[in-house]
Amino acid sequence: MSLPKVLIVNQPFNTNTGGGITLSNLFSRWDREKLAVACSGYLLTESMDPKLCNNYYQLGSEERKWIFPFSLLSRKYYSGALDIKQKEGTKNKVIVEKSKFREKLIMDYMQPTMEYFGFSHFQARTGLSHTFCAWLDSFDPDVLYLQANTREDILLGIEICDYLKKPMVFHMMDDWPTLIGINGFLKNFWKDQINKEFRALLNRADLLMGISDYMCEEYERRYQKKFITFHNPINIDFWKKAQRENYKLPENPTILYAGRLGLGIDKSLKSIADAVEIVNKNLGTSIKFVVQAQEAPDWIKNNKNIVLNGFVEYEELPVVFSQADLLILPYDFSDESLSYIQYSMPTKAPEYMASGTPIAIFAPQDTALVKYAEKYEWAVVITDNKVKVLAEKLIEIFSDHSLRERIANTAKTVAETRHDSEIVVKEFQKSILSVLKIE
Repeated sequence: MSLPKVLIVNQPFNTNTGGGITLSNLFSRWDREKLAVACSGYLLTESMDPKLCNNYYQLGSEERKWIFPFSLLSRKYYSGALDIKQKEGTKNKVIVEKSKFREKLIMDYMQPTMEYFGFSHFQARTGLSHTFCAWLDSFDPDVLYLQANTREDILLGIEICDYLKKPMVFHMMDDWPTLIGINGFLKNFWKDQINKEFRALLNRADLLMGISDYMCEEYERRYQKKFITFHNPINIDFWKKAQRENYKLPENPTILYAGRLGLGIDKSLKSIADAVEIVNKNLGTSIKFVVQAQEAPDWIKNNKNIVLNGFVEYEELPVVFSQADLLILPYDFSDESLSYIQYSMPTKAPEYMASGTPIAIFAPQDTALVKYAEKYEWAVVITDNKVKVLAEKLIEIFSDHSLRERIANTAKTVAETRHDSEIVVKEFQKSILSVLKIE
């Protein structure tokens, strides 16, 4: 089966972000010479994986223009093609080292202010440049594969579609448009405006994908368009190398959360830490709650019930996950958090399943994650946002050997039947080919 040339917009291949991992797994069997990526410079780092794709265009200062006074603080990114296998040639062009003070200032103070007043939706605009158009013409893709996380992404996607006039596949990862109408000055104006622009992008798509069944159902209702589900597929053989099969508990059990921190997660992590303290008092145990994250806020560093570990290489995850005694997937219960994560599916969910370690989910009822877990019974689900209830469920899990073994074995079966890359990648390839009418 001959695969087409695909231009991927707004998401690089990497192994340290959910989007990068999902992209890498979905395109894992594509010809590298038939893939190219165009995305903003702040997304391109040394973590990019050249084995899958080494043809990148960095959308830099020629394409991304900031309005005054934000232009005074903007970084000067190189615009142009990157061959990321040539480390020496690209290291000076790809900005890797970022000022933590500058990043904190922007994310904690400037960005919330700009979002409140509505500036974040027009503070910068990425468009076509002569250099970028020449690169597009040179690659001459057969199909466009787009993701979007902001209004800026939407408008860029529309420009690229209209310029190339090639079949387009759009893949939605998070229901971020819902957040636009929650806070901020002019929120209703921007919600209506971005809704129109988002629909205009969807109208240009030949195929629409979502990250979960629940998202696809909601989006079909909301946008009157059919979406099909493609979530993160996994290499089952890779995870079987260290898959857990023994469910006896050691003297000091561990609960592990591995992933991002921030919106939609932090409050529930605090609840888990408090619940672990209750469990230890009631059972006379010394269960450790391990949080594996890139960076952590001070409240985690200073919490005596949490052990903080840094990220490990992706190749080490099967061992790390199988050595934990319980893996936990938390979501926050606030309205804002629910709007963000309601239809999303964590990239790590199938990885958790394949590890062989029992899984607990602490999340609101009306989420894609909970619905999926309850339908296939691959995790213990806690939807009551009370520390006491959470502690009771954890006690039940740690006290019941057969429960731990049952949910772990069920999860392994679900991973093999619904997330095996051997199956999913073939379906993904067929779907891409379908927009070209190629069987």
